[in-house]
Amino acid sequence: MTAETSGRPGAAGPPPLVRLLQEFSLEANRYVDAAGGRNDMHRTDLNALSVIMQHTARNQVVTPGVLRKELHLSSPATTALIDRLDKSGHVVRERQGTDRRQVQLRLTPKAYRDGGAMFLPLARHMGVALEGFTLEEQELATRFMNAMIDATVRAGEEASRGGSPN
Repeated sequence: MTAETSGRPGAAGPPPLVRLLQEFSLEANRYVDAAGGRNDMHRTDLNALSVIMQHTARNQVVTPGVLRKELHLSSPATTALIDRLDKSGHVVRERQGTDRRQVQLRLTPKAYRDGGAMFLPLARHMGVALEGFTLEEQELATRFMNAMIDATVRAGEEASRGGSPN
C-alpha cells in the first residue's frame, strides 16, 4: 500500500516550520488543559477569559453576544459559560446604557490573579527561552507569528464558509 492509497500524506508533507507550529499549538493546548485542570477550569472557560481580556485591552465592550461569536457557541452554551465564570468569581455582569438592557462582561481582580498564577510558569519559561535571541531575531519571529496568525484566521474563515481545502 502506498502513501497515496493509504490516505496518508507523502514524505513531503508540510514544511518543517509548519510542523513546528503544529507541535507548538499542541503543546500550548496541553499546557492550557493542565493549568486549567488544576484550577477546575475548562479550556472554554480560559478561552472566554482570554477573549474578554483582549477586548478589554482594546477598550472594546464585551457582551454575551461578542463572547458567543468569538467562541462559536450557542446562546444556551454561552449563558452556561458565563454562569460558571460568574459563580467562580472570574466575571461580573454589568448593565450598560440608558435602558440598561445591554449586559457587559468584566473580569474581576480574581480572574487576573488566577490567570496570572496559571500562566506564570509558561511566561517564565518563554521569557528564559527568548533571552537566547537577539532583538532583531525576536522582531523577525514576531512578524512571522503575526503572519501565521493572520493566515490561520483567513483559513478558519474559509473553513466556516465551507471553502475548498485547495
